[in-house]
Amino acid sequence: MTCLVVYQLARILAIESSCDETAAAVIEDETRVLSSVVASQFSVHAKYGGVVPELASREHLRAIVPVVGEAMEKAGLQWNDLDAVAATYGPGLAGALLVGLTYAKSIAFAAGLPLITVNHIEGHIHAVILEAKQNGAPVELPALALVVSGGHTHLFEARAEGGYRLLGRTRDDAAGEAFDKVAKLLGFGYPGGPVVDRLAPRGNPRAVSFTLAKMKGNTLDFSFSGLKTAVLRWVESREMIEEIATRRNLLRHNPHPSTEEWLAVTPQPTLDLLASFQRTVVEELLRRAIAAADSVEGVRSVIVSGGVACNSGLRAAIDARAVGMPVYFPSRALSTDNAVMIAAAAFAKFRRGEFADLSAPAEPSLELA
Repeated sequence: MTCLVVYQLARILAIESSCDETAAAVIEDETRVLSSVVASQFSVHAKYGGVVPELASREHLRAIVPVVGEAMEKAGLQWNDLDAVAATYGPGLAGALLVGLTYAKSIAFAAGLPLITVNHIEGHIHAVILEAKQNGAPVELPALALVVSGGHTHLFEARAEGGYRLLGRTRDDAAGEAFDKVAKLLGFGYPGGPVVDRLAPRGNPRAVSFTLAKMKGNTLDFSFSGLKTAVLRWVESREMIEEIATRRNLLRHNPHPSTEEWLAVTPQPTLDLLASFQRTVVEELLRRAIAAADSVEGVRSVIVSGGVACNSGLRAAIDARAVGMPVYFPSRALSTDNAVMIAAAAFAKFRRGEFADLSAPAEPSLELA
């Protein structure tokens, strides 16, 4: 359903529920964030070492009403102050997506508001575009967009006229998933990516030599399963059962150990392993991003977004590379899943009058193209 919208000032309520965060935000006039609320499920899933879809759906059902209510209260608005309601409709966990999308539909129907459905991956890209506008230095398009998280590792050309061209994607594990699985294997719990990032600077990144993936076909595709397997083989070749058990025991008594507590139960060889693993993941990401920047005609900037954009090793490495064009990262608050990014992506559709029907389905395997 398409119609022309010419509002000079607009407010959009957005809802994000694609995985294990229930989030709601209100944005005014494309860049002014009136509220942002995120309810995390980390403590629920930590004991299982990863996200359990059924538990995620249940937690979204518990959180959706209070989270949206808090976002509206912080924004100081009533339903009739809004111009549209937006929600993530994919990709993600089917049950989780349905909770946020269904609630957005209910609000749209009851308040007589247009509904905007947003691709989660596009939201990550727009988080960067939003903050660049806020900082007075808009992203130069077309841009190369590297979206890296626990569920996604994609490389796109974000076009100036709108739309995206997929350049490369992971053929197996996402980069963030590889971080979490290696951390779980070594007894650091879930989510493990932030722990690896905290400890990696204490190790020697050249101590363990890992082979970089060589891709047949599209050389801009990614693969992290081989690296994950190499870490497993390294662990199996050493007597680490007691060491790993010690870290797991620490987690049972303290769900959030400090860096010093982790260091006390992590010998130097393991720190070296973490440093080498992180260096290899970063190298895999950057070598393809740089190759794409060199080969795609007309690209004027690079966007790095998604949860792994928080990784200090990735931020430091890409800053050190001579990519020959501006590089944009989101703030850490907008790197992980949030609803501000969904509202930001929704505004482009709002201005074009691209609204969804209330029968629009959730699409767990949704592509961005």
